[in-house]
Amino acid sequence: MKFINLALCFFFFIIFFFSKPSFQASFEPNPRLFDAYIALQAWKHVITSDPRNFTKDWYGYNVCNYTGVYCAPAPDNPNITTVAGIDLNHANISGYLPEDLGLLTDLAVFHINTNRFVGTIPRSFSKLRILYELDVSNNLFCGQFPMVVLSLPSLKFLDIRYNQFEGKVPSSLWDRTLDALFINNNKFQFSWPRNLGKSPVSALVMANIRVTGCIPSTVANMSKTLNEIILMNASLSGCLPQELGLLKNVKVFDVSFNNLVGELPESIGGMKKLEQLNVAHNKFSGEVPASICSLPKLENFTYSYNYFCGEPKICLKLKDKNDKKNCIPYRPSQRSASECKTFYSRGPVDCTSFGCRSRSPPPPPPPPPPPPPPPPKSHYYHYP
Repeated sequence: MKFINLALCFFFFIIFFFSKPSFQASFEPNPRLFDAYIALQAWKHVITSDPRNFTKDWYGYNVCNYTGVYCAPAPDNPNITTVAGIDLNHANISGYLPEDLGLLTDLAVFHINTNRFVGTIPRSFSKLRILYELDVSNNLFCGQFPMVVLSLPSLKFLDIRYNQFEGKVPSSLWDRTLDALFINNNKFQFSWPRNLGKSPVSALVMANIRVTGCIPSTVANMSKTLNEIILMNASLSGCLPQELGLLKNVKVFDVSFNNLVGELPESIGGMKKLEQLNVAHNKFSGEVPASICSLPKLENFTYSYNYFCGEPKICLKLKDKNDKKNCIPYRPSQRSASECKTFYSRGPVDCTSFGCRSRSPPPPPPPPPPPPPPPPKSHYYHYP
């Protein structure tokens, strides 16, 4: 008996010493935290794998103690504590997002990138009226564009890249007042929206999706906010618009691995803050404009795998450049003479044939010749 008592004492000591103090039994949640408890428990029950044990401590009413759950005073009542943020980035969790997450009505930040969640974004997210950042990137979400994000009035940061969303991207997305938008590396296929210029985003990242048509000239309307454009491998065709030169704040411009043709616009020399420029793996031709290589902050200029036939000496002075596989005389690692001759035998590129630039209207007819001057008036004199 003495041995049993000692064993029991040792057992309770181990539990007390190694258990996480939670005081869950005495914790009484306010109604908002109770809703959060219901939502998070529903989520935990549809998680099928949690190899890093992020949700191991998701038990009891005190949700503010849960790993990845962050509480703060409610925006409408600082005397009430509520769940303000969820961050489960890089947890490698499998499962899906249940509709119960719509109970987290005070949520401002929802970050679950780099996991293995499937399905799509629940419609109940429309209740998250103060959600500011939504990052579900690098998961296994699928289906059409998650239209529910368009109903989030406070959303400023949207990152749905590296998923398996497909179909069209609604044009109304560009009417939203987003600061950053990342939709790259999905299965989207859509045409350039006419209202692109209305978007105030600072980063436009649409790489590795299919965007048909030419970059619209209305992109110049984004000049006040835009500082990064990544359109790599986006199935772009036609010519670059001259209006790119109006994007004075852009630091990174990447249109590599597309089907762009024609000459590089001289106006790119007006992008005075440009640091990284990549136009490689296209079908550009003509001479590289000296105005581009003269940009004061240009650090990297990659224009390899095109059909440029000349480059000014100032381009050779750039520390980080790549001009191989072009048609530039006396430069190493260029295309063969026969390949360049075949390309240029097709004649100059007509950008208007792609619908990228409106055709110049015919010149107006010459003005009619001025009417002949009136004959001099006759003067009659009467002699006495």
